[in-house]
Amino acid sequence: MIIARSPLRISLGGGGTDLPSYYEHHTGFLVSAAIDKYVYITLHDTFGQDLIVKYSKLERVNTAKELEHPIIREAFDLVGLEGRALELTSMADIPAGTGLGSSGSFTTALLKALHTYKKNLVHPAELAEQACDIEINRLHEPIGKQDQYIAAFGGITCFKFLPGGKVEAWPAKISEETLYNLEDNLLLFFTGYSRSASKLLKDQDQKSKEGDKSMIENLHFVKDLGLKSLEALEGGDLRTFAGYMDLHWQRKKERSGGMTNPQIDEWYEYARSEGALGGKLIGAGGGGFLMFYTEDKLKLRRAMRTKGLKEVRFKFDFEGTKVVVTG
Repeated sequence: MIIARSPLRISLGGGGTDLPSYYEHHTGFLVSAAIDKYVYITLHDTFGQDLIVKYSKLERVNTAKELEHPIIREAFDLVGLEGRALELTSMADIPAGTGLGSSGSFTTALLKALHTYKKNLVHPAELAEQACDIEINRLHEPIGKQDQYIAAFGGITCFKFLPGGKVEAWPAKISEETLYNLEDNLLLFFTGYSRSASKLLKDQDQKSKEGDKSMIENLHFVKDLGLKSLEALEGGDLRTFAGYMDLHWQRKKERSGGMTNPQIDEWYEYARSEGALGGKLIGAGGGGFLMFYTEDKLKLRRAMRTKGLKEVRFKFDFEGTKVVVTG
């Protein structure tokens, strides 16, 4: 029995600059944080000869090549496993389509489990790049590299996405006191809306490929905000960081008409009036989680509870994708 897990993530600045259509021409940068909400993959031998795969559906096939699930099918192929006499199951703390990077976390956890089964040692950077290869190159999803990399590395990590595909990663130099304050004062609330990130990112990707001036300028601005957010975090200036979150959200909404809706805007403005110093919708937009920074947690929690929004409490994860059970 092998159980692998990958953390989900929240973006702290620069999100959207990790798509190839942008970084191949302009270099991307962002700061991301892994959180203690996970995607789990279990894998074990069976006494039969077929491959059993359980996710939101149940598949029973002779070999992995016959699977309908595209990511699982491609992961078995990449690792070089036929999948006979195996059972694989996936579970998650948070549903898919909620903006916390579940697809990238799923892919890295899956690859980690399969590599462990084959007794392969894989560095986090290699694991992340293989996950990106599956989702971006093999399956042609119009997505970026943030989710796969932060899931593999964990922590609060800076990523620079270079032309040619190379990624540089290093931990943000945040003091222990600032880290605890950040963890305490960031609150996540589920909007109740789920959506497909690829639909929203496709529009951004297409405009970037076409060299759309307003889109490129928007992403330049967001990248600069990411660098400023890192400076504020490393300087312990969390109020300034919160202000950058708000500014990021205002600019992010300009990228697509599907980024928000009147209900989300109403909740956001209400939170601001109830003590949130800054915030944004996590992920590609359109639904998922609203994240706020506040110095009055009780007031904001009570306020959002009156609106019917469920809070998900979290801590940062510093382990990244790992095997939690093997034997």
